[in-house]
Amino acid sequence: MNMIEYIIKLMPALLEGTGMTLAIFSITLVISLPLGLLVSLLRVSKNRVVAKAVEIYCWVMRGTPLLLQLMFVYYGLPAISPSLTMPAFTCAIIAFSLNYTAYFVEIFRGGIESIEQGQLEAADVLGLSRYQTMRRIILPQAIKRVLPSLGNEVITLVKDTALVYTIAIHELLRVTQIAATRDFRSDAFIAAGVIYLLLTFVCTRLQKRVENKFAYYR
Repeated sequence: MNMIEYIIKLMPALLEGTGMTLAIFSITLVISLPLGLLVSLLRVSKNRVVAKAVEIYCWVMRGTPLLLQLMFVYYGLPAISPSLTMPAFTCAIIAFSLNYTAYFVEIFRGGIESIEQGQLEAADVLGLSRYQTMRRIILPQAIKRVLPSLGNEVITLVKDTALVYTIAIHELLRVTQIAATRDFRSDAFIAAGVIYLLLTFVCTRLQKRVENKFAYYR
């Protein structure tokens, strides 16, 4: 059986694994992106206790490997208390969401703090509340400025989903590894690589479209 025939035969399993990869990717993004924006507002809060707590959270999540966090949620929490035992998929979503929220917090914080102080002073003179200033003036500009960084994190998330193979979730990489071990062929890895490239290509194109949509803030 040549490579093309083998990959065609393997394609249903690869597509099933891709579906799981996309599920983890999309759910993580839906949770962590808006949560990152909301928590970033706490990160720049004038309340020092709240701001420091968020800073420590981001430091811990960004300073330890995602794989370690994933294993802690899956293996460590049940060891602490059996009641904390959860399905592998749930553990993956929790670990990924907590990790990527921290990264998005810092990205949004950087965007918010990059806005010139003069704009804040002008908003204050106009009598705008802090909420109005943030919603109408700061956030639209900040989001536009951080879009490239957000896009890079989204692409990284696509590839990081491969880490869940360590807790026996049948996503794309695990399906590929099982096929390669069973059939003693490396063709499956080539097919998986192409699929990952296609996924990142789609993310890149979507990122460009979003950036163009926000181009009027230039």
